[in-house]
Amino acid sequence: MQHRTSRSRTRSPSRPPGDPNVVDLTARSRWMRIREHLSATGNPDFRFRQVISAWQGSTAETFADVRALPPGLRAELAERFGPRLHPLTAVEVQRDDHVEKVLFAAESGARIETVVSHYRAGWDSMCVSSQAGCGLGCTFCATGAVGLVRNLTADEITAQVMHPRWTREGLPRPGSVAFMGMGEALANPHVFDALTLLTDPGYAGLSARRITVSTVGFASNLDRLVAEHPQVTLTLSVHSPFPGQRAELIPLEGRYPLADNLAILDRHVRTTRRKVYLAYLLIAGVNDGEAHLDALADLVRRRSRPELFHVSVIRYNVAAGGDPAYRAPSTRLVEGFVRGLLARGVHATRRRQLGTTIDAACGQLHARYL
Repeated sequence: MQHRTSRSRTRSPSRPPGDPNVVDLTARSRWMRIREHLSATGNPDFRFRQVISAWQGSTAETFADVRALPPGLRAELAERFGPRLHPLTAVEVQRDDHVEKVLFAAESGARIETVVSHYRAGWDSMCVSSQAGCGLGCTFCATGAVGLVRNLTADEITAQVMHPRWTREGLPRPGSVAFMGMGEALANPHVFDALTLLTDPGYAGLSARRITVSTVGFASNLDRLVAEHPQVTLTLSVHSPFPGQRAELIPLEGRYPLADNLAILDRHVRTTRRKVYLAYLLIAGVNDGEAHLDALADLVRRRSRPELFHVSVIRYNVAAGGDPAYRAPSTRLVEGFVRGLLARGVHATRRRQLGTTIDAACGQLHARYL
Protein backbone atom coordinates (compact mmCIF):
# COMPACT_ATOMS: atom_id res chain seq x y z
CA MET A 1 0.00 0.00 0.00
CA GLN A 2 1.61 3.25 -1.19
CA HIS A 3 0.96 6.44 0.75
CA ARG A 4 4.03 8.43 -0.24
CA THR A 5 3.90 11.75 -2.04
CA SER A 6 6.60 13.66 -3.88
CA ARG A 7 7.96 16.77 -2.16
CA SER A 8 10.02 18.16 -5.05
CA ARG A 9 9.20 21.83 -5.38
CA THR A 10 10.85 25.13 -4.60
CA ARG A 11 9.12 27.31 -2.04
CA SER A 12 9.52 31.03 -1.53
CA PRO A 13 10.99 32.10 1.81
CA SER A 14 8.24 32.47 4.40
CA ARG A 15 7.75 33.39 8.02
CA PRO A 16 5.99 31.04 10.42
CA PRO A 17 2.42 31.87 11.52
CA GLY A 18 2.42 34.38 14.36
CA ASP A 19 5.87 35.77 13.56
CA PRO A 20 6.01 39.27 15.15
CA ASN A 21 7.90 40.60 12.12
CA VAL A 22 4.84 40.14 9.88
CA VAL A 23 3.40 43.58 9.07
CA ASP A 24 0.47 44.33 11.38
CA LEU A 25 -1.13 47.58 10.23
CA THR A 26 -3.60 47.82 13.11
CA ALA A 27 -4.44 45.72 16.12
CA ARG A 28 -8.15 46.55 15.74
CA SER A 29 -10.44 47.43 12.90
CA ARG A 30 -10.34 51.04 11.80
CA TRP A 31 -14.15 51.05 11.72
CA MET A 32 -14.30 50.20 15.40
CA ARG A 33 -11.85 53.01 16.12
CA ILE A 34 -13.83 55.47 13.97
CA ARG A 35 -16.95 54.66 15.95
CA GLU A 36 -15.11 55.28 19.23
CA HIS A 37 -13.60 58.53 17.91
CA LEU A 38 -16.96 59.95 16.81
CA SER A 39 -18.49 59.12 20.16
CA ALA A 40 -15.54 60.56 22.11
CA THR A 41 -15.66 63.83 20.12
CA GLY A 42 -19.37 64.37 20.81
CA ASN A 43 -20.78 63.51 17.40
CA PRO A 44 -24.34 62.14 17.36
CA ASP A 45 -24.77 58.42 16.69
CA PHE A 46 -26.23 59.00 13.24
CA ARG A 47 -22.88 60.33 11.99
CA PHE A 48 -21.35 56.90 12.29
CA ARG A 49 -24.38 55.39 10.56
CA GLN A 50 -23.81 57.83 7.68
CA VAL A 51 -20.20 56.69 7.33
CA ILE A 52 -21.17 53.02 7.49
CA SER A 53 -23.96 53.57 4.97
CA ALA A 54 -21.40 54.90 2.51
CA TRP A 55 -19.15 51.91 3.26
CA GLN A 56 -21.97 49.40 2.84
CA GLY A 57 -23.53 50.21 -0.47
CA SER A 58 -22.42 53.33 -2.30
CA THR A 59 -19.66 53.99 -4.80
CA ALA A 60 -17.82 56.31 -2.37
CA GLU A 61 -14.06 55.79 -2.42
CA THR A 62 -12.96 58.42 0.12
CA PHE A 63 -14.27 60.26 3.15
CA ALA A 64 -14.51 63.34 0.91
CA ASP A 65 -17.14 61.46 -1.15
CA VAL A 66 -19.45 61.00 1.86
CA ARG A 67 -21.55 64.09 1.19
CA ALA A 68 -23.89 63.37 4.09
CA LEU A 69 -21.11 64.42 6.47
CA PRO A 70 -20.22 68.06 7.16
CA PRO A 71 -17.07 69.14 5.27
CA GLY A 72 -15.14 69.69 8.50
CA LEU A 73 -15.89 66.18 9.75
CA ARG A 74 -14.92 64.68 6.39
CA ALA A 75 -11.56 66.44 6.59
CA GLU A 76 -11.07 65.43 10.24
CA LEU A 77 -11.73 61.74 9.54
CA ALA A 78 -9.48 61.76 6.48
CA GLU A 79 -6.63 63.35 8.44
CA ARG A 80 -6.96 60.96 11.36
CA PHE A 81 -7.75 57.68 9.56
CA GLY A 82 -6.46 58.24 6.03
CA PRO A 83 -8.44 59.49 3.04
CA ARG A 84 -9.82 56.20 1.67
CA LEU A 85 -12.85 54.32 2.95
CA HIS A 86 -11.41 51.03 1.71
CA PRO A 87 -7.77 49.91 2.06
CA LEU A 88 -7.80 47.94 -1.21
CA THR A 89 -7.57 48.99 -4.85
CA ALA A 90 -8.75 46.74 -7.68
CA VAL A 91 -5.92 46.51 -10.22
CA GLU A 92 -6.94 43.65 -12.51
CA VAL A 93 -10.02 41.56 -13.31
CA GLN A 94 -10.22 38.15 -15.02
CA ARG A 95 -13.47 36.44 -16.02
CA ASP A 96 -14.75 33.20 -17.42
CA ASP A 97 -18.35 32.09 -17.95
CA HIS A 98 -19.26 31.87 -14.25
CA VAL A 99 -16.41 33.41 -12.26
CA GLU A 100 -14.85 36.82 -11.74
CA LYS A 101 -11.41 37.04 -10.12
CA VAL A 102 -10.21 40.43 -8.88
CA LEU A 103 -6.60 41.19 -8.04
CA PHE A 104 -6.53 43.72 -5.19
CA ALA A 105 -3.52 45.76 -4.02
CA ALA A 106 -3.33 46.88 -0.40
CA GLU A 107 -1.94 50.26 0.60
CA SER A 108 1.23 48.47 1.75
CA GLY A 109 1.68 46.99 -1.74
CA ALA A 110 0.68 43.43 -0.78
CA ARG A 111 -1.53 41.69 -3.35
CA ILE A 112 -4.45 39.31 -2.89
CA GLU A 113 -7.13 37.72 -5.05
CA THR A 114 -10.90 37.59 -4.46
CA VAL A 115 -13.21 35.32 -6.44
CA VAL A 116 -16.94 35.75 -7.09
CA SER A 117 -18.88 32.79 -8.51
CA HIS A 118 -22.16 33.47 -10.30
CA TYR A 119 -24.63 30.58 -10.17
CA ARG A 120 -27.47 29.91 -12.60
CA ALA A 121 -29.94 29.97 -9.72
CA GLY A 122 -29.31 33.71 -9.52
CA TRP A 123 -27.12 34.05 -6.44
CA ASP A 124 -23.45 34.88 -5.98
CA SER A 125 -20.82 33.43 -3.66
CA MET A 126 -17.60 35.23 -2.76
CA CYS A 127 -14.30 33.59 -1.83
CA VAL A 128 -12.14 35.98 0.22
CA SER A 129 -8.47 35.89 1.14
CA SER A 130 -7.21 36.20 4.72
CA GLN A 131 -3.45 36.44 4.06
CA ALA A 132 -1.16 37.62 1.30
CA GLY A 133 0.54 34.31 0.59
CA CYS A 134 0.61 31.56 3.19
CA GLY A 135 3.34 30.13 5.40
CA LEU A 136 2.00 26.60 5.88
CA GLY A 137 3.59 25.06 2.78
CA CYS A 138 0.82 22.66 1.71
CA THR A 139 2.28 20.85 -1.29
CA PHE A 140 -0.86 21.03 -3.47
CA CYS A 141 -1.42 24.79 -3.17
CA ALA A 142 -0.12 27.74 -5.21
CA THR A 143 -0.62 30.13 -2.29
CA GLY A 144 1.57 27.93 -0.09
CA ALA A 145 4.32 28.10 -2.71
CA VAL A 146 4.32 31.91 -2.35
CA GLY A 147 5.19 31.81 1.35
CA LEU A 148 3.70 34.21 3.87
CA VAL A 149 3.90 37.87 2.86
CA ARG A 150 1.72 39.07 5.74
CA ASN A 151 -1.61 38.72 7.50
CA LEU A 152 -4.43 40.88 6.19
CA THR A 153 -6.08 43.28 8.59
CA ALA A 154 -9.76 42.97 9.46
CA ASP A 155 -10.44 45.99 7.24
CA GLU A 156 -8.64 44.42 4.28
CA ILE A 157 -10.65 41.23 4.68
CA THR A 158 -14.02 42.98 4.93
CA ALA A 159 -13.12 45.39 2.12
CA GLN A 160 -13.15 42.45 -0.29
CA VAL A 161 -16.85 41.97 0.49
CA MET A 162 -17.85 45.64 0.79
CA HIS A 163 -15.69 47.21 -1.92
CA PRO A 164 -17.50 49.80 -4.09
CA ARG A 165 -16.41 48.11 -7.32
CA TRP A 166 -19.16 45.52 -6.81
CA THR A 167 -21.77 48.28 -6.55
CA ARG A 168 -20.37 50.01 -9.63
CA GLU A 169 -20.61 46.74 -11.53
CA GLY A 170 -24.25 46.35 -10.48
CA LEU A 171 -23.56 43.23 -8.43
CA PRO A 172 -25.61 42.49 -5.30
CA ARG A 173 -24.02 41.66 -1.99
CA PRO A 174 -22.93 38.00 -2.22
CA GLY A 175 -25.35 35.37 -0.98
CA SER A 176 -22.50 33.69 0.89
CA VAL A 177 -18.89 34.40 1.83
CA ALA A 178 -16.19 31.74 2.17
CA PHE A 179 -12.76 32.16 3.73
CA MET A 180 -11.25 29.85 1.10
CA GLY A 181 -9.02 32.28 -0.78
CA MET A 182 -5.35 32.97 -0.18
CA GLY A 183 -3.99 32.05 3.23
CA GLU A 184 -4.91 29.98 6.28
CA ALA A 185 -7.72 31.97 7.88
CA LEU A 186 -7.17 30.67 11.41
CA ALA A 187 -3.47 31.55 11.35
CA ASN A 188 -4.50 35.21 11.18
CA PRO A 189 -5.90 36.64 14.47
CA HIS A 190 -7.52 39.55 12.58
CA VAL A 191 -10.04 37.11 11.10
CA PHE A 192 -12.01 37.27 14.35
CA ASP A 193 -12.51 41.04 14.08
CA ALA A 194 -13.38 40.55 10.40
CA LEU A 195 -16.09 38.04 11.32
CA THR A 196 -17.48 40.49 13.87
CA LEU A 197 -17.62 43.24 11.24
CA LEU A 198 -19.24 40.97 8.66
CA THR A 199 -21.94 39.63 10.99
CA ASP A 200 -22.70 42.69 13.16
CA PRO A 201 -25.98 44.39 12.05
CA GLY A 202 -24.26 47.73 12.64
CA TYR A 203 -21.59 46.94 10.04
CA ALA A 204 -22.05 44.47 7.15
CA GLY A 205 -24.93 42.56 8.72
CA LEU A 206 -24.39 39.20 7.00
CA SER A 207 -25.85 36.04 8.49
CA ALA A 208 -23.17 33.97 10.23
CA ARG A 209 -24.72 30.88 8.66
CA ARG A 210 -23.89 32.27 5.23
CA ILE A 211 -20.20 32.50 6.10
CA THR A 212 -17.83 29.54 5.78
CA VAL A 213 -14.38 29.41 7.34
CA SER A 214 -12.08 26.79 5.86
CA THR A 215 -8.97 25.60 7.69
CA VAL A 216 -6.29 22.96 7.19
CA GLY A 217 -6.38 22.44 10.94
CA PHE A 218 -5.10 25.39 12.99
CA ALA A 219 -6.53 23.79 16.12
CA SER A 220 -5.85 26.50 18.71
CA ASN A 221 -7.84 29.11 16.80
CA LEU A 222 -10.42 26.57 15.64
CA ASP A 223 -11.25 26.14 19.32
CA ARG A 224 -11.60 29.92 19.62
CA LEU A 225 -13.71 30.15 16.47
CA VAL A 226 -16.34 27.66 17.59
CA ALA A 227 -16.57 29.47 20.94
CA GLU A 228 -16.86 33.03 19.55
CA HIS A 229 -18.69 32.39 16.26
CA PRO A 230 -20.59 29.11 16.72
CA GLN A 231 -23.01 29.72 13.82
CA VAL A 232 -20.31 30.11 11.18
CA THR A 233 -20.07 27.09 8.87
CA LEU A 234 -16.82 25.15 9.22
CA THR A 235 -14.78 23.22 6.67
CA LEU A 236 -11.75 21.18 7.79
CA SER A 237 -9.31 19.95 5.15
CA VAL A 238 -8.52 16.25 5.59
CA HIS A 239 -6.99 15.15 2.23
CA SER A 240 -5.69 11.92 3.75
CA PRO A 241 -6.89 9.79 6.68
CA PHE A 242 -3.31 8.56 7.28
CA PRO A 243 -1.28 10.92 9.55
CA GLY A 244 2.05 10.32 7.81
CA GLN A 245 0.72 11.04 4.36
CA ARG A 246 -1.39 13.95 5.59
CA ALA A 247 1.78 15.52 7.05
CA GLU A 248 3.34 15.39 3.58
CA LEU A 249 0.32 17.10 2.05
CA ILE A 250 -0.34 19.45 4.99
CA PRO A 251 2.81 20.00 7.10
CA LEU A 252 0.70 21.57 9.89
CA GLU A 253 -0.34 17.99 10.76
CA GLY A 254 2.92 17.74 12.71
CA ARG A 255 1.88 20.64 14.95
CA TYR A 256 -1.89 20.19 15.09
CA PRO A 257 -2.84 16.58 14.26
CA LEU A 258 -6.09 15.88 12.46
CA ALA A 259 -7.33 14.02 15.53
CA ASP A 260 -7.08 17.19 17.65
CA ASN A 261 -9.13 19.18 15.14
CA LEU A 262 -11.75 16.45 14.86
CA ALA A 263 -12.10 16.41 18.64
CA ILE A 264 -12.94 20.14 18.53
CA LEU A 265 -15.51 19.55 15.80
CA ASP A 266 -17.01 16.68 17.81
CA ARG A 267 -17.65 19.04 20.73
CA HIS A 268 -18.96 21.71 18.35
CA VAL A 269 -21.57 19.52 16.65
CA ARG A 270 -22.77 18.12 19.97
CA THR A 271 -23.33 21.65 21.26
CA THR A 272 -24.75 23.36 18.16
CA ARG A 273 -26.12 20.45 16.11
CA ARG A 274 -24.65 22.27 13.11
CA LYS A 275 -23.34 20.32 10.12
CA VAL A 276 -19.59 20.56 9.46
CA TYR A 277 -17.69 19.73 6.30
CA LEU A 278 -14.57 17.68 5.74
CA ALA A 279 -12.80 18.69 2.51
CA TYR A 280 -11.01 15.90 0.68
CA LEU A 281 -8.77 16.97 -2.21
CA LEU A 282 -8.55 13.97 -4.52
CA ILE A 283 -5.16 13.60 -6.25
CA ALA A 284 -4.79 10.86 -8.85
CA GLY A 285 -2.62 8.00 -7.62
CA VAL A 286 -1.92 9.66 -4.27
CA ASN A 287 -4.98 9.49 -1.99
CA ASP A 288 -7.65 7.83 -4.12
CA GLY A 289 -7.37 4.13 -3.20
CA GLU A 290 -9.67 1.68 -1.48
CA ALA A 291 -7.56 1.90 1.67
CA HIS A 292 -8.16 5.65 1.73
CA LEU A 293 -11.90 5.14 1.29
CA ASP A 294 -12.04 2.60 4.12
CA ALA A 295 -9.98 4.71 6.52
CA LEU A 296 -11.81 7.94 5.69
CA ALA A 297 -15.20 6.31 6.19
CA ASP A 298 -14.04 4.82 9.48
CA LEU A 299 -12.77 8.21 10.60
CA VAL A 300 -16.23 9.73 9.99
CA ARG A 301 -18.15 6.85 11.56
CA ARG A 302 -16.14 7.24 14.78
CA ARG A 303 -17.42 10.80 15.28
CA SER A 304 -19.86 11.58 18.08
CA ARG A 305 -22.53 12.65 15.54
CA PRO A 306 -21.38 11.14 12.23
CA GLU A 307 -24.59 12.22 10.51
CA LEU A 308 -23.46 15.87 10.94
CA PHE A 309 -20.12 15.33 9.17
CA HIS A 310 -20.26 15.76 5.40
CA VAL A 311 -17.31 14.94 3.12
CA SER A 312 -16.85 17.35 0.24
CA VAL A 313 -14.71 15.70 -2.45
CA ILE A 314 -12.69 18.18 -4.52
CA ARG A 315 -10.93 17.40 -7.78
CA TYR A 316 -7.28 18.45 -7.59
CA ASN A 317 -6.45 21.42 -9.81
CA VAL A 318 -2.96 21.76 -11.20
CA ALA A 319 -1.50 24.69 -9.24
CA ALA A 320 1.48 26.91 -10.02
CA GLY A 321 4.26 26.03 -7.58
CA GLY A 322 2.52 22.83 -6.49
CA ASP A 323 4.18 19.42 -6.49
CA PRO A 324 4.79 18.63 -10.18
CA ALA A 325 4.09 14.94 -9.57
CA TYR A 326 0.45 15.60 -8.67
CA ARG A 327 -2.19 14.91 -11.32
CA ALA A 328 -5.87 15.77 -11.54
CA PRO A 329 -8.16 12.74 -11.29
CA SER A 330 -10.71 11.96 -13.99
CA THR A 331 -14.35 12.82 -13.48
CA ARG A 332 -15.06 9.10 -13.34
CA LEU A 333 -12.55 8.63 -10.51
CA VAL A 334 -14.00 11.52 -8.49
CA GLU A 335 -17.55 10.27 -8.91
CA GLY A 336 -16.46 6.74 -8.01
CA PHE A 337 -14.80 8.00 -4.81
CA VAL A 338 -18.00 9.80 -3.81
CA ARG A 339 -20.03 6.64 -4.48
CA GLY A 340 -17.56 4.66 -2.39
CA LEU A 341 -18.13 6.95 0.59
CA LEU A 342 -21.91 6.82 0.17
CA ALA A 343 -21.77 3.02 0.03
CA ARG A 344 -19.88 3.06 3.34
CA GLY A 345 -22.61 5.12 5.01
CA VAL A 346 -20.88 8.52 4.82
CA HIS A 347 -22.61 11.71 3.63
CA ALA A 348 -20.57 12.91 0.66
CA THR A 349 -20.84 15.03 -2.48
CA ARG A 350 -18.51 16.30 -5.16
CA ARG A 351 -17.78 20.01 -4.80
CA ARG A 352 -18.57 21.87 -7.99
CA GLN A 353 -15.45 23.64 -9.28
CA LEU A 354 -15.57 26.91 -11.19
CA GLY A 355 -12.81 29.15 -12.50
CA THR A 356 -10.11 26.63 -13.41
CA THR A 357 -9.43 28.37 -16.74
CA ILE A 358 -8.39 31.58 -14.96
CA ASP A 359 -6.57 30.00 -11.98
CA ALA A 360 -9.46 30.86 -9.68
CA ALA A 361 -10.35 27.40 -8.37
CA CYS A 362 -9.32 25.68 -5.13
CA GLY A 363 -5.56 25.87 -4.52
CA GLN A 364 -4.76 28.00 -7.59
CA LEU A 365 -4.62 31.57 -6.21
CA HIS A 366 -1.21 33.25 -6.12
CA ALA A 367 -1.86 36.94 -6.96
CA ARG A 368 0.98 36.98 -9.51
CA TYR A 369 3.62 36.30 -6.86
CA LEU A 370 4.73 33.16 -8.72
